[in-house]
Amino acid sequence: MKLCITGGGTGGHLMIADALATKALENGFEVIFIGSTSGQDRKYFEGKSNFSYVYFLNSSGVVNKRGFAKVKAMWNIFRAFLVSREILKRHKIEATYSVGGFSAAAASFASLSLRISLFIHEQNAVLGRLNSLLKPYAKRFVSAYDKDSSIKGYPVKDVFFKSQRIRESLKCIIFLGGSHGAKAINDLALSVAQELKKRDIKIIHQAGESDYERVKQEYKDLGVEVELYGFTKDLDKLISRADLAVSRAGASTLWELSANGLPALFVPYPYAASDHQYHNASFIVKNELGWCQREGDELREKLLSTVGKPLEQKSKKLIEYSIKGVADMMIKDIKETLK
Repeated sequence: MKLCITGGGTGGHLMIADALATKALENGFEVIFIGSTSGQDRKYFEGKSNFSYVYFLNSSGVVNKRGFAKVKAMWNIFRAFLVSREILKRHKIEATYSVGGFSAAAASFASLSLRISLFIHEQNAVLGRLNSLLKPYAKRFVSAYDKDSSIKGYPVKDVFFKSQRIRESLKCIIFLGGSHGAKAINDLALSVAQELKKRDIKIIHQAGESDYERVKQEYKDLGVEVELYGFTKDLDKLISRADLAVSRAGASTLWELSANGLPALFVPYPYAASDHQYHNASFIVKNELGWCQREGDELREKLLSTVGKPLEQKSKKLIEYSIKGVADMMIKDIKETLK
């Protein structure tokens, strides 16, 4: 079977694309990727062996643009739509999987125009604008948050399941601001560092490359020894060692922590589209799987109160709630649907 995976722009979308491509190859698929020259698509997939071919078309987001910039963005998507049609025909694609993001627009609409079956994965609790347009026309719609989803769960790399464990007590806390860091989380970590030291709680901190030197100096001034990173490719290993996380609420990180059984206090990025990080975290809180607090004066107090709470019950529930092999189920579902 010949499959096109499309979408991206940010790491969360692209990690799903990567997980799907890996499982598609294991199931004997031929897989191509159609993304954008904007965003992080090239960084992730240029020269990637999981794909037979990768294409990066000139497109960008439309939602936050105005006037001429909006018209130009729409024109570029239309041109990318025409190019996508030719790519899909050339490779005789039988199904397209959209993982969301502006990068998915051209190939998704091109697939529908060619009557190629469209499958959609929505990574966030709030339905993205593109996916809300495409959902009525999709063969399948998959979301970890949607009770009507054809498949439950979120595609997470197996490594997070392999190292999962039940957290019984708090000996180590990890602060995660994402690949670019988060000043609010960095400042929060610094504000509680001495208190955590008094309680003999080890600190692991991924501060982001741009804020690394400032954070490093401030820890030194505070007299607190920490395990500090600007950026690391071994995040799974760091997560497995921690007993509590303080993190943004991007979907991929949220479900990776869940798969590992690591309870977290989520601090949503306040400028995320449609406030989707807050809604992602609210889903976790509603199901009693973790905690959430917006940025602000109450954040430090919330963290210190969370540090004193029992972890075992939430850790167990996270492991029970997480579903392994979602990417494999999504790929096998294509086969069943197109029989």
